[in-house]
Amino acid sequence: MASIVERKKKDGTSSFLAQIVIKRDGRIIHRENKTFGRRREAVAWGKFRESELAEPGAVEEIKAEDPTLAKAIEKHERELKHVGRTKGSVLKILRTTKLAQMRCSEIRSQHIVALARELSEGRAPATVSGYMTFLNGVFDIARPAWGYPLDAQAMKDALVVIGKQGLTGRSKKRERRPTLDEMNRLMEFFAGRKVDALPMLKIVAFALFSTRRQSEITRLLWSDLDEAHSRILVRDAKDPKGAAGNHIWTELTPEALRIIQSMPRSAAEIFPFNPETVSYTFREACLVLGITTEDMPDDERLHFHDLRHEGVSRLFEMGRTIPQAASVSGHRSWQNLQRYAHLRQTGDKFEGWKWLEKACA
Repeated sequence: MASIVERKKKDGTSSFLAQIVIKRDGRIIHRENKTFGRRREAVAWGKFRESELAEPGAVEEIKAEDPTLAKAIEKHERELKHVGRTKGSVLKILRTTKLAQMRCSEIRSQHIVALARELSEGRAPATVSGYMTFLNGVFDIARPAWGYPLDAQAMKDALVVIGKQGLTGRSKKRERRPTLDEMNRLMEFFAGRKVDALPMLKIVAFALFSTRRQSEITRLLWSDLDEAHSRILVRDAKDPKGAAGNHIWTELTPEALRIIQSMPRSAAEIFPFNPETVSYTFREACLVLGITTEDMPDDERLHFHDLRHEGVSRLFEMGRTIPQAASVSGHRSWQNLQRYAHLRQTGDKFEGWKWLEKACA
């Protein structure tokens, strides 16, 4: 008979969890549960569901739709309209874990906690948080969308545990900003490259003045440019709730618009380049110039993303208000925006910067 577990809510009322466990030869072959607002409803469902499962072949039919977690992750990837580079690589790693080889109905919170411990070896808590966020997305939709018996509550319980154990956490606030000297050296380096090479002079300058992320830059479309109002639509912009379908209009600073207008209109994208190539080229330039070294701590290294940090901080140093800076950066809250606002001076340190003119040529 189904067991009924009463759970007290924060408001003082109760919910009732009906649990069904079916064993054969001492081994659990099926488990399912459902929550109700009243005990009698939970009892009635338990009796009805047990009678259904007692029918010949009923459990076997359910098992046919009980794939491994790896299969559920693959299905999730196929159905996503847009899978970013980071999310794609994380889901690929998750598919190879021990947990992913288990069937959906077998996974409990303790198994997810074990995965978090496994992932935490050699990874920072903030990185593990990212892995758990993407995995949680699979748990959220597996049952309602596909009927796969993944327990979303088990995932939620596990997240509480791994958070309290310090396996997950927020990323450290990054304060690295390029100096004017470093920017000048980088631009001189890129200016000396072959004519047909990746136009890093334009890309780096645009990243600085537009505050756009690396992946966003290479997705910008000519058809989404509104020159008359100096703005552009950023598609699938990064967001805690997911980037897919998150399209936002952002203001283009005068410098950013000039750089765009200097680009050839030979493709649908304004900057039709591979974002990984951009990242690699920038990183190699920093190593060649000694701005970054192999033995340097990460918080001292210069990353391409630090150009966004510099660009947002520049807006504040020029006297922009929070809403005015957010209209360029696309941030939706001061809490997220403030990490970039490390003010070092007032005014525009890039005023009259010779490399802007060269980037617009």
